[in-house]
Order: sequence, then structure tokens, then C-alpha cells
Amino acid sequence: MKRAFLFPGQGAQIVGMGKDIYENYKEAQQIYDKASEISGIDIKRLCFEAEENELNKTENTQIAILTTSLAILEVLKKNGINADITTGLSLGEYASLIYGGYISFEDGIKLIQKRGYYMGNMIPKEEYAMAAIIGLDAHKIEDVCKQMKDNGKFVVPANYNYSNQTVISGNLDAIDEAMQKLKDIGAKKVIKLKTSGPFHTEKLNKAKEAYSKELEKVNFKIGNVKVIKNLDGTFYNEQDNFKEILAKHIISSVRFDKAIKLMEEQNVEEYVEIGPGKTLTGFIKKENKEANTFNINNLESLKSYLEERR
Repeated sequence: MKRAFLFPGQGAQIVGMGKDIYENYKEAQQIYDKASEISGIDIKRLCFEAEENELNKTENTQIAILTTSLAILEVLKKNGINADITTGLSLGEYASLIYGGYISFEDGIKLIQKRGYYMGNMIPKEEYAMAAIIGLDAHKIEDVCKQMKDNGKFVVPANYNYSNQTVISGNLDAIDEAMQKLKDIGAKKVIKLKTSGPFHTEKLNKAKEAYSKELEKVNFKIGNVKVIKNLDGTFYNEQDNFKEILAKHIISSVRFDKAIKLMEEQNVEEYVEIGPGKTLTGFIKKENKEANTFNINNLESLKSYLEERR
């Protein structure tokens, strides 16, 4: 059976994530401890006990979600559960790269620690927002964003989640105006998101430049599992410049819609989302109601999944 592992991105975090799994599986404990040692951050405290506003800081969120996903993944691996294909949303791509053997665990933790810091702190001091646009063709959304940008208002498509949902990012007033314009031309629903940074836009150019220097320190190689990249929804290959792709990733739109199509073309039979939330399997179900999806985000769902696979 062809299986895909999916790893969540920023916004999926909740206080207490991974705690019950940490308390019940030695291999999960080792991942949290190892990640804390590498980063110098008490990641257990961050995930299990921190106040919501502390966990929600980008520099904390990214490393917390990555560690939680990798801890759950380690339990699956110990139980002989593996995947043929893997992908993630934004920071989730790093869990895929570690799982696939493209980068080491240590390098992955160090990179996400720096990435989260730069993305959270190297942004022009302005007011930003993001909004999900549902039920409107992506080309129409692109057109409205382009018209507004031509008129000096900063708003761009940041995440193409699935064929019927695109997330826009930009300055707060421009997002409010775009939401109304998109509603007027037929969007079924527009939802302002909790995430406030202008992620996956050119506003993060400084963060991208700083992060490029961190990427230079890392050795990349093609691993033993196919990894789909966010940049264009294709598999990584030997010709790819990993450092360039991952730096560009910070300022470029996430094409999860294309990743879904590629997994369908590859005849994936089971989709397993590993880590907090249920966002990615939700996108997959929107494209294919019959898709066989699983979410592993706590002890109950982990035990239930392992029981089914015995």
C-alpha cells in the first residue's frame, strides 16, 4: 500500500501538544530531549506548559511543531510504519526532509530554530494580516491582488491550499479591502486568520538573506523517500539546489494544491498527518472525499492507528 506522511505548518500549535505521547513512549522522550539539547531551548516546557502567547511566537512555534511531529514520527518508525512519499506545509517540509534522509536531525533542528527566529523578527514594522479565500478561482484572486499591488497596496497570494482555497497575505488595511473585493466577485467565504506575519511574501526578503547564510552550513543529499517541495509541488531531485529552494521558500507561495495533485497521480492510498491539528488531511478531503486519511496528534489517535496496522 502506498502511504504518504504529511507534516503541519504554523497555526496548528496548541499548548500541551505531544505531552501524552511523551509520557508514554521512550522514543518520543528522546526526540524532545535531543532537540532541546541541540537548540538550547526547553522544548518540553514550550510545548506542554507555556502560555499560548509564548508558544505562538514564530521563533517558538516552528521548533515546537517540528519537534512534536518528529516525536510522533519516531514512534511510528519504531512500529515499522513508513511512507513512500512525504510532504509538509511550510515548516512541515523540514520534517519531511529529515524523515527522508535529505538532512540530519541535528541540522533540521538548527535550521528551523534560525528560520523561526528570522521569520519572526526580520520583518518591516507594519501591521499585517492573512485571510483564507474559499470558493473562488485562484486566477481571480491573483488578478485582484495584482490590481491592488499596482495601486500601491501590498497583498499577495501566500498559500494555495487546495483548488478551492487560497490564503492571501499583506498589510492589514489591504487585506481588509481585498477580502471585501473578493467577496463582491463571488468568494463563498473569506476568513481572517490568526497568523499575522506576512509569511511567504517579499516582505521577508531580509529574513531570506539571513537564512541563506545558515543554509550554507548544511550538507544536503537525496534521501530514500520521495519529498514534495512546497515551491512548485514537484519531487526534489538530484539537480535541485536545496539551499536556493529553501531560502526562496520563505518569500514564495506554498503550493500545497499541487502537492495534493501529485500524490493523487502517484496513487497514494493512505494519507497520515503527523503532528498537531488536522489541516492537511482536511485539504485532501476537500479534493477527494473518498481519500483514506488519518490524523495522529495525541496518544489516543496514535494508539488507534497502531492498533489498526497490527
